[in-house]
Amino acid sequence: MDFIKITEQDSNHNDLEKKSVKDLVESMHKEDNNALDAVQKVLPEITKLIEEIAVKMNKGGRLFYIGAGTSGRLGVLDASECPPTFGTPPEKVVGLIAGGIPALYSSIEIAEDSSSQAWDDLKSNNITSNDFVIGIAASGTTPYVVGGLKDCKENNIPTACITCNQGTPLSKHSDHKIEVIVGPEFVTGSSRLKAGTAQKLILNMVSTISMILLGHVRDNKMVDMQLTNSKLNKRAREIVMKELNVDRKKADELIIRHKNVRSAIDNFNNE
Repeated sequence: MDFIKITEQDSNHNDLEKKSVKDLVESMHKEDNNALDAVQKVLPEITKLIEEIAVKMNKGGRLFYIGAGTSGRLGVLDASECPPTFGTPPEKVVGLIAGGIPALYSSIEIAEDSSSQAWDDLKSNNITSNDFVIGIAASGTTPYVVGGLKDCKENNIPTACITCNQGTPLSKHSDHKIEVIVGPEFVTGSSRLKAGTAQKLILNMVSTISMILLGHVRDNKMVDMQLTNSKLNKRAREIVMKELNVDRKKADELIIRHKNVRSAIDNFNNE
């Protein structure tokens, strides 16, 4: 192996079981701040990645996340939030995890050892060169993710990676390399901690900014959100009231009629 796997290095904190809760809390918080600093260092790479993804998605392409364990769950989480938040169809942003749906709530570590399964999963979603695939793996060595990006590259599908080590096998198969170096974990090797935090921050940027560029946000409002519960209906009412300067009754009438914040606002002057 020709790179240093920082994610597996010994923690900088020793004798954890002997420390007070106060000391443990403060130490973990300090390490979390290191994750923020690490993300800041790769903002230019994140910017370039989002710009390319937005071009693909504007042309009808889709965004796929592939990962295993914590990384896979983070990808599925980010993808699953896009339809309710931005009103996109479920197939627009897709999260794939080694082991499938059961791996979301139960550890299926062996599933990540297959270097061919990710490509099978992508093919079952009719992946094409119009789409974009991001491989998420803190170590940068997970066979499921590495194999998936390798197959994507061989089929002219644009790729990116989010990893927490430099010069990894995963990076070698990525057009865009997001190598966010957070340092050793508080508990040695537990990459659900700082590494997971950094990955989540980056995924927040990728999906949110892509959706802004696709027009799903006006000012700072989610005008295409799905109105599936009372909280979201209340939020929609407040957006319409403020945007159109109408009272609550009128806002509710518009939302009921159009079933969408964007449509309620855009069609107001035509009624």
